[in-house]
Amino acid sequence: MAKQGKTYLGVTTLALMTVAALFSLSGLTENAEFGFSSIFFYALTALLFFIPAALTAAFLATRFPSGGINVWVSKAFGKKWGLLAIWLQWIQSVTLYITILSFAAATLAFAIDPALASNGLFLLAAILVIYWGVTLLNFRGMNLSTKLSTYGVVLGTLLPGAFLILLSLIWILGGNPIQINISLDAIIPEFHGINSLVLAIGGILLYAGIEMSAAHITRLKNPTVEYPRAIFLAAVIAFVVFVLGSLAIASVVPKQEISLVAGVMEAFSALINNYSAGWLLPIVMLFIVGGTVAQINTWIAGPSRGLLKVAREGSLPPIFSKVNKNDMPTNILLIQAVIVTLLAIVFVMMPDVSTSFWIITVLTAQLYLIMYILMFAAAIIHSKSVKEKPGMFSMPGGRVGVFIIAGIGLIASIAAISLGFFPPAQEQTGGIIFYEGFLIFGILILGSAPLVLYHFRKPSWVQKKVEEKY
Repeated sequence: MAKQGKTYLGVTTLALMTVAALFSLSGLTENAEFGFSSIFFYALTALLFFIPAALTAAFLATRFPSGGINVWVSKAFGKKWGLLAIWLQWIQSVTLYITILSFAAATLAFAIDPALASNGLFLLAAILVIYWGVTLLNFRGMNLSTKLSTYGVVLGTLLPGAFLILLSLIWILGGNPIQINISLDAIIPEFHGINSLVLAIGGILLYAGIEMSAAHITRLKNPTVEYPRAIFLAAVIAFVVFVLGSLAIASVVPKQEISLVAGVMEAFSALINNYSAGWLLPIVMLFIVGGTVAQINTWIAGPSRGLLKVAREGSLPPIFSKVNKNDMPTNILLIQAVIVTLLAIVFVMMPDVSTSFWIITVLTAQLYLIMYILMFAAAIIHSKSVKEKPGMFSMPGGRVGVFIIAGIGLIASIAAISLGFFPPAQEQTGGIIFYEGFLIFGILILGSAPLVLYHFRKPSWVQKKVEEKY
């Protein structure tokens, strides 16, 4: 529908766009280890985190339409904390690249020797080669291979995901043995101590990033009514897709054999070989690896643009402001590549690759959740200080609703961060000192860096002429 030359998004369109942006094959394996009770964890995460985060982001986006998380938090608590928020949004994407690329590397291993999927040195080498290659490719500009990247995400993520679910349904309907207990009783997870529930944190990362959808709220004809509908529809679709994806893995791969890194390919291998269609496996691998590299190519420069903006405003040293002739923030890209290199070494330091994958996943989730804590807290502050105007998204329940919904998200985020410090019972994490130390120092070093830099800021860091352009 169009009005005054403006084309509006429909509820279903925005919901599908949101799900497409969230879905990732690499994030399905953690909850797959819970079997049928993964339904419980996906539903709980949607209610306590996904929906509160989406509604809170919409509440903030319509009050500050020209800014993102940096502006939302800065207006509530000051520039220092706004810098921390945008930094955390950037740094979590850097650590997330490691888990996504380790998944691609494990997938690639099946084309050479499946045993390599458990070889930390192979995964480390593959991660570094792919990431540095894509980083250097991005020096040439954001327009390079944009269409290829978009198609790659669809062909390499959504299509293989749908194919995996279809194969598993055929397997189950064909009367083949399945590795999980399917019953109403099995939906409620068995509790064997807090460590038995830790892997559920991985589900948060599947829903994380939902605040990005708030950027499209101005493209809705009636945001107050249509955005909640779109988000609830997206939550339902995402819930179904995530559950089916995890159950597809759990139904064919025994629980004790599921690899957090290679679980998707283990399921594909078992299903495809069962139907004597081994020729399909290399094609699936090609799509997945190609799609993963396309995702990295699409995302690698995006989060760095937000950091570039705050650097030009004077909140970070000039080294973060440098761009090349193609207007790419080369120093930021190099800094994040160095961070990826250092953190990826964990794949040769932990007992197995699943544990390495997990500890990076936890660090990523904890860093991102600190950003969400700032976002939820900012919404509560703004509910008191910003007057309601026509066109703004109204939180269900008004100001009280903001306190309740943002409060739920804030408490859930704090709880998830705390839960991450418990080693999962399903994985051999090695020494508890290294596990806890890695997470504590990872958060302290990566999280405190912007605050230290901001403390030593100088007036000469501000680039007014460049700032006006942006």
